[in-house]
Parts: sequence; structure tokens; C-alpha cells
Amino acid sequence: MKFNKFYFGLWLILFALFAYWQFNDPDPEVWVSIYAAAMIFCLFGIRGIFPKIPLTVVVILCVLGAIYMFPGGVGDWIADEWAQKDLTMKTPQMEENRETFGLLTIALALSPALYKAWKK
Repeated sequence: MKFNKFYFGLWLILFALFAYWQFNDPDPEVWVSIYAAAMIFCLFGIRGIFPKIPLTVVVILCVLGAIYMFPGGVGDWIADEWAQKDLTMKTPQMEENRETFGLLTIALALSPALYKAWKK
């Protein structure tokens, strides 16, 4: 139970930061809502509640969204990010790449909860 509190508490804080950083995004209502949903599942995880169907739907949608948005040149994108030395969005492609990895992060972070939900 301590693992749940620590793990999901950490992700709750991280997703809150991710949501905060989305307020200057071109579409903040979409991404703040997505990170808020991840935060809700983290709160459930802290309490030891793992709703099987909603978790399954969220993780599958995040993976499918990431596959749909997956950048063509990941190596180029990473090189561009390192070269610019700050987190400002220079191109729409950079923003889509970041959103792709945001969805993957949510799917990976909620995977232990999904495992626990299906294990019961």
C-alpha cells in the first residue's frame, strides 16, 4: 500500500505540473483536461481504487493517440530540442511531438494501476 501512495502521489504531482505548463499551449482546454483525468486516476491509485473499465479505456486511448500522433523523425526532434536550449515551442511539429510523449507518459504511469485492476 505504501508503494501505491508514493508512486501515484509522485505522478499526481508531476501531472499537476504538466497541466499547469499547458495553460500557455495553443489548446490548453484539451491538454489540461487530459492531465486532470490522469490526476484523478492517480488519486484513485493513492486510495487503492482501480476501476477496471475506465482505466482500460484511458490507457488504450492514450496509446492509440500516441500512435496516431507519433512523430516521423524522433531523432531530429530530440536534436532540435537539445539545440534550442529552452522549452519554447518553435514549430507546431515540436508541440505535436511533445503531446505524443505526454500521452505515452500517461499510459505508462497508469499501467501499474491497470495491472492491479485486472489482477483482482
